Amino acid sequence: MSKKKWINIVSIYSVIYTVITLLNSVLYLGNGVYEDPSGNWHELDRAIILLIGMVAFILCTALPVKPLIFRYLIAYVPSQLLAFVYVWFSGLREELAKTAYRDIWINFTGLFILLCIVNTIISIYNKKRNTE
Repeated sequence: MSKKKWINIVSIYSVIYTVITLLNSVLYLGNGVYEDPSGNWHELDRAIILLIGMVAFILCTALPVKPLIFRYLIAYVPSQLLAFVYVWFSGLREELAKTAYRDIWINFTGLFILLCIVNTIISIYNKKRNTE
C-alpha cells in the first residue's frame, strides 16, 4: 500500500475514533455522569474494537467478491465474532455491563453499515464517472 493510502486510513480511523469518543462523552454528560466509570480501559477497548472494524472494512473493500453485499457479509460476520470474543476477554478483566454484547452489536453493526453505505455510494459514483 502506498504512503498516501496509509495516511488516509490513519486519518479516517482517527476521525471516527474522535467522533465516537466525543459522542460518548456528550451522552454521559447528558445523563449526569461526569466521569467515565470504566476509565482508561474503556478508551482502549473502543480503540481496539474500532481497529477490528476498520481492518475488516479495508479487507472487504479489497475482496474480489461480487456482488457487494456478499463482500460486506464475508467481512462483517468474522469481524463481529472477533468483536464479541474481545468483549468476552475484557470480561475477564472487569465485570461486563448486562448489555455489553447488545451494545457492541449495535455500535459495531451501525458503524459497519454506515461505512458500507458510504463505500457503495462511492463505488456507484466511480462507475458512473468511468462510464461517461
